[in-house]
Amino acid sequence: AAASRLSAPAAKCGARSMGTRAREVLNTEPIPAGHTIDSVMPPKYWGHPGEVEADPDAFPARKPVTSAHAIDLTSDPPRVSARDSVAVGPTGSVEHGRYGELGADIAAGIPLEYLALLRPAAEAAAAVKAATSGSKGTVLVYGATQPTGIAAVQLAASAGNAVVAVVGGEHSGNDEMLDVVKGLATEPGTAVPEEYALVKGAFRDLVGKTTNGDDPKSWADHNADAFLADFKTNLLDYVAAYPDTLPAAVSKDKLLFSGKEKDRENFRTNMDAYLSQFPPGEAPIDPEQLNAYFPKEQYASWKAKFGQQTTAVISGDDTPDFVPARLVRNQMASADPLGDDILKAAEVPYEFDVLRPNYGTGLATAKGGPVSGAIIVVTPALAAAAQAVEKAGKSIRSKAEALQFLPESQKNAYAAARSVIQCAEAAGGTVTVVGGDLPGFKAAEAADADVKEAISAMEIAEDGSSRLNFFLQVYRAGDYPVYADYAVHRATEDLAGPRIIVVTK
Repeated sequence: AAASRLSAPAAKCGARSMGTRAREVLNTEPIPAGHTIDSVMPPKYWGHPGEVEADPDAFPARKPVTSAHAIDLTSDPPRVSARDSVAVGPTGSVEHGRYGELGADIAAGIPLEYLALLRPAAEAAAAVKAATSGSKGTVLVYGATQPTGIAAVQLAASAGNAVVAVVGGEHSGNDEMLDVVKGLATEPGTAVPEEYALVKGAFRDLVGKTTNGDDPKSWADHNADAFLADFKTNLLDYVAAYPDTLPAAVSKDKLLFSGKEKDRENFRTNMDAYLSQFPPGEAPIDPEQLNAYFPKEQYASWKAKFGQQTTAVISGDDTPDFVPARLVRNQMASADPLGDDILKAAEVPYEFDVLRPNYGTGLATAKGGPVSGAIIVVTPALAAAAQAVEKAGKSIRSKAEALQFLPESQKNAYAAARSVIQCAEAAGGTVTVVGGDLPGFKAAEAADADVKEAISAMEIAEDGSSRLNFFLQVYRAGDYPVYADYAVHRATEDLAGPRIIVVTK
């Protein structure tokens, strides 16, 4: 009986565990003759699906692009341009609406949308040729985000010229586009907004720095005594803020108790123990002794120690506590020996040297060369302002009165363009106008050689680069014809944005 009672739980466990196993039932029926996997046919709807109804909301397949058109803003009303357009024929030939047959091999290496902007690109090539006369120098460009302007910036820079580009008021508030143009005008060239060119003295200085080079040695006078005086003032303020009466060089607010009353008794003891891990404060320093026993040579030695500490912290090395006031006190008591690393000039460009100026040591100063010419892109604001000034009369008073009653955007455009023109004329350079007419200045006319130069600059090399690029916003009117009207609307609205609008069909 006892043995049966002991074995009962084991029997129950065995029955319970057997109950969790799946039952295996073998099919003993024989397989019919010819019954294979290939004999089982799928349902009819699987082998021959029925016709699927077209989804009316589905996006249709895009049609191939066979033409690209610029927006003609000079027509009344503005419309999709027929002359500034390019089309691909059935045989692959490319024909421009203004320049005729371009050749079948053109479309292979140039985006069709770029060829729609061939006229402003060719005018830019003609303007750059007139501004430089085949020599390298500094070229000034106003209206640098317009199609002709951005092409002129790139063509002049790729030819080895330094470019000082001015972005017109219609796009000067777009920081991203301003940075793009600044990148296209490679060093020592640069780009500035229209508002910068309004200050003629500042713009003239910028052009001078570009042409003659911005030598760091001419930036400012080096005054070691002034540096030392500032350091001593800051040091005394530091000692007053973190005296040795505090357990560490921390703010006094850290010792203010704001907890429960039961914790007040042990608060200062706990804080002293916690703050002991931080650098301590320092006893007061006599200003007279500081002036007498801490000259600028010792400040240079102190700064070298600070540089070593900073390098160690950045590198993650183990660093001892850096107590600046204590180091100064020790150097006042026993001056540090001054080696060549302190007394001789450093070879690190732009490193702050206490004893001597060290701006740009060892670096060559890039120089753009003399101003060879200016390219003025006639923006709508500039055209309106120039027309008003021309109609006002020849006297300076009448011109000033005409400018006074113009909108701010037109006055700024006129003043910035005049600033660019005056810099070019003062240097004996030529002034070339593109994108319209300005009284008293010659407009660039694109010749066949300029068209070929523009096409050559647009060609994409094997590495994907090209000398001339545009920032486009493309509307595919071939898929949705209404996009053509919408593109005209976007191109004519106020502050349309810096991207050039192109319509494809």
